[in-house]
Amino acid sequence: METITYSHVQELVRQLPAERLPAAYQVLRELAEGGDTLQSQVAFRLLPLAERRKILKRQAEELKAYYEENREQRSDWQAGDFLNESSAG
Repeated sequence: METITYSHVQELVRQLPAERLPAAYQVLRELAEGGDTLQSQVAFRLLPLAERRKILKRQAEELKAYYEENREQRSDWQAGDFLNESSAG
């Protein structure tokens, strides 16, 4: 890959439609501020599919355990009607 210069980035930005500028700005801002989130997302996408599946499986197992531990608490606040009784019928 060739060396990317500021002028390359500026030219790409000039080609963007105005409605996409906020998203481009956010990406560039994250990169300038350290970009841990963006860099980790890109790094994840560059992993082989089998490795990504392993990571996702592990995360799903961790979340399953978390939700099972908190099942009772969740059922307390999730219980009840979805309708506002004062506006019903």
